[in-house]
Amino acid sequence: MQKLLIKGKKELIGNIIISGSKNATLPILAASILANNVKLSNVPLVKDIFTMLDLLKFIGLKVKIKKNKKIIQLNCNEKNINTLAPYKLVKTMRAGVLVLGPLLTKFKKAKVSLPGGCAIGTRPVDLHLFALKKLGAKIKIKDGYIIAEAKKGLLGANIKFPSISVGATENALLAAVGAKGQTILSNCAIEPEILDLILFLKKLGFNIKIFGRKIYVIGKNSIKKKINHKIIFDRIEAGTYLILANLIGKKIKIQKIDPKILKYEINTLKKMGAKITSAKNSIFVLENKGLKKISIVTKPYPGFPTDLQAQLMVLMTQAKGISKIKENIFENRFMHVPELKRMGANIKITNKTAIIYGPTKLTGAEVMATDLRASVSLVMAGLIADNRTIINRIYHLDRGYEFLESKLRKCDAIIRRI
Repeated sequence: MQKLLIKGKKELIGNIIISGSKNATLPILAASILANNVKLSNVPLVKDIFTMLDLLKFIGLKVKIKKNKKIIQLNCNEKNINTLAPYKLVKTMRAGVLVLGPLLTKFKKAKVSLPGGCAIGTRPVDLHLFALKKLGAKIKIKDGYIIAEAKKGLLGANIKFPSISVGATENALLAAVGAKGQTILSNCAIEPEILDLILFLKKLGFNIKIFGRKIYVIGKNSIKKKINHKIIFDRIEAGTYLILANLIGKKIKIQKIDPKILKYEINTLKKMGAKITSAKNSIFVLENKGLKKISIVTKPYPGFPTDLQAQLMVLMTQAKGISKIKENIFENRFMHVPELKRMGANIKITNKTAIIYGPTKLTGAEVMATDLRASVSLVMAGLIADNRTIINRIYHLDRGYEFLESKLRKCDAIIRRI
């Protein structure tokens, strides 16, 4: 099993180019079931993307990958489609369930395995099924599979989500575009990745309008035969390196991003004492002269993202005073805390809140990654710790961070895979 070996206490200097968004690519790949011929560029070459492509191939799409150009071409031939998404291809990746909406609305049936993914919480598909039932689908759960049917097709409906859910918003949207009549989705997630999905669907010819957390969809069957789409930058990857730059950076430039999308994260770091300046497509971070405590609550976009909570916690260990993080999205997202404590962090958990005492000197240790974002927080801790850190189970990292080691080594980090 592969591990990461990190030698800490090396100041980072250089440029980091941000990859395309994993969380935008996955629903757009699922949406390609609705299309005839799609060309996607700026696709991140990470494990979750290849897993989704394997799923689409199983369903019957033709897939071509140009790795050197980060381009994927997909072709959906309606005569050879399999409306099954098996357990073996959905078990490791939450986004696999997103094929449910497009299969159901285009082919009037789908059998999709209940999904897997990170162990950060239950993340049930209840809201996905709630929306699809509102659109007229008949759904049952049997033997670990969602079996959905709409023999006469889906019908537009007014759907108000009981709580904000990214995945449920995406699945409902992917189903509603093929439903007859108008659908109004209320209390939706409005993450930039969802806006990118909407842009992709509008390029296909679908009629979609968004006002705040309300999305209007007028369903249709005819679409454009061929489209090109460039995936937006990965804001979570950008946020990760932004936090890391403030942790141990001397002078870091983060490129190929839109700073406006990271406004909340930038303001949060500035409150802690970060020296950040923004340009049109980049962010510059200079060495700070001391970090201040802060308290945050994770919230749906445009609030502070749960996917950056673990990374910010590492930064908080180096801030003066008592910082707090209240986790409001997932119920089991502090699994990195015991590993950080093994490295010397002083952290206490009370209900949904982590209390971080700083500044604290961290020391290298052998640790274990538990999920995607927790794993990168351990990399960050290793980069500021004394001595050597070994991180086990790094396959979590490979699910969502493209070329992590090479990007860090270009900024003088001492990190290698063993």
